Amino acid sequence: MRSLLILGAGGFGQMIKETALALGYEKVVFLDDAAKGEDVIGMCCDYVLRHSDYPAAVAAFGNNKTRLFWTDKLLEEGYEVPAMVHPSAIVSPSATLEPGCFIMQRVVVNTHTRIERAALINSGAVVDHDSIVCAGAHVGLGSVVKANCTIESGRKVEAGEVILSTRRKIEGVDSRSLEDAVYAFGFGPQCSYVKPFGEGHINETYAVYMPGQDGKEVPLYVLQRININVFKNPDQVMDNIFGVTEYLRNIIRQEGGDLDRETLSYIKTKDGESYFEDDNGQPWRCLHYVPNSVCYQQVERPEQFYQSALSFGHFLKQLGEYPAESLYETIPQFHDTRKRFRDFVEAERKDVKNRARVCRSEIDFVLAREKDCGTLMEQLEDGVLPLRVTHNDTKLNNILFDKDTEEGLCIIDLDTIMPGLAANDFGDSIRFGASTAEEDEQDLEKVHFDIDLYEIYVKGYLEMAKEVLTPAEIESLPWGARLMTLECGMRFLADFLQGDVYFKTAYPEHNLVRARTQFRLVKEMEEQFDKMKDVLKKYI
Repeated sequence: MRSLLILGAGGFGQMIKETALALGYEKVVFLDDAAKGEDVIGMCCDYVLRHSDYPAAVAAFGNNKTRLFWTDKLLEEGYEVPAMVHPSAIVSPSATLEPGCFIMQRVVVNTHTRIERAALINSGAVVDHDSIVCAGAHVGLGSVVKANCTIESGRKVEAGEVILSTRRKIEGVDSRSLEDAVYAFGFGPQCSYVKPFGEGHINETYAVYMPGQDGKEVPLYVLQRININVFKNPDQVMDNIFGVTEYLRNIIRQEGGDLDRETLSYIKTKDGESYFEDDNGQPWRCLHYVPNSVCYQQVERPEQFYQSALSFGHFLKQLGEYPAESLYETIPQFHDTRKRFRDFVEAERKDVKNRARVCRSEIDFVLAREKDCGTLMEQLEDGVLPLRVTHNDTKLNNILFDKDTEEGLCIIDLDTIMPGLAANDFGDSIRFGASTAEEDEQDLEKVHFDIDLYEIYVKGYLEMAKEVLTPAEIESLPWGARLMTLECGMRFLADFLQGDVYFKTAYPEHNLVRARTQFRLVKEMEEQFDKMKDVLKKYI
């Protein structure tokens, strides 16, 4: 025989008795300090004595504090304390109902809602999705708790009251814009904390930590504020990214690869938009975190550089049939080296920060190479080189590597996905990875172009991409290395002259130091240019 012991024989207790009988309990009795009756078998303090006869019990008091107190006493004693759900209530299968909560007549409890112990949801109330009704709270008759709300422990929501979405304090969220972004993508109710993530120069990036399946807090998402000083049309940036990543997922599926690890997966806001715009007009986007991956800031071993060559070569090959002309040019003439030269000349002419006086030799280095700047662009205009879907920022640190196998997993930082030249992507990898020092090394004696690393990259890149590249594209690759390094140096130096408005800097001369490393590499590439061409011929 199913039996139930109810603490509290008042009006609410009588309602719970009717509910219990409707649920199939055959014997229902009370403990109450004041009420009398045949079904009242003792006082509340007798709950310990009655445990052997009644294994299941609930505390049915209208007072929130009393109901929670006695529910905890019953749990401490080892009673089975069921959640009481009236048969007319509608409760989502994904909702969590804790011991001793009460869901009364015609209540609606929606998806992923949690009703904690001793909470009471009274007749006709609605608790919408992703909300939490904390221990001992009371949601009154006919009231509405909207999505993503938290009703604090012991609180009473009055009959007919509407509770709008509330926000909880999230550790690491130190601005309203970041908080709005976290909630815009639906992470607010479950998010454990956020913290800065990555080492990029351009965007503001955070890892979003959530409870994992084992209850431990793990990074599940990456949230980024897009720098609109750089990317003035974030809608176009995100259209490009969604188009390319969704295309890549189809290619990876056909290849039998891992969809969750071999390409980035971006998600949309709760409103279905590709990005969220905060009250300051700043755009935020979100993507899935790739677990068990690592990003290297510098080539530590030749194998890493070889793996990066395979990754970027494979990326170009996978997108070989993608219509490059359908992509927005989100930064117009991004790798038009002639335009970069003109921009540099203008920055030097204006010299708005009066910095040209401290970098005259670097300025002269650029001016002496004006003719080189047109080499690839002229071939594009003549139809010798085709447009490709290019990444346009192919540094080693834009690849995620598998922590266990140390193989390249996927390409990241897709903001600059645009139509471009294969030589540009190849060249940017070389200027970054075939250097013996970091991009901002102050001691130029440590900065050299490593022809052996260059060869390692050529080998891996052509292993993957040779079949989709034209002969003219292959021949253009050494020029890509030389010109992309020059272009990058020009950009660093122009930004230094303009007051460091584009790249993040750690100290006043940071961009000048970066420019000097690039020019040192350019000079050594020029000296070894015939060797670079000979290396290429070995792998054609």
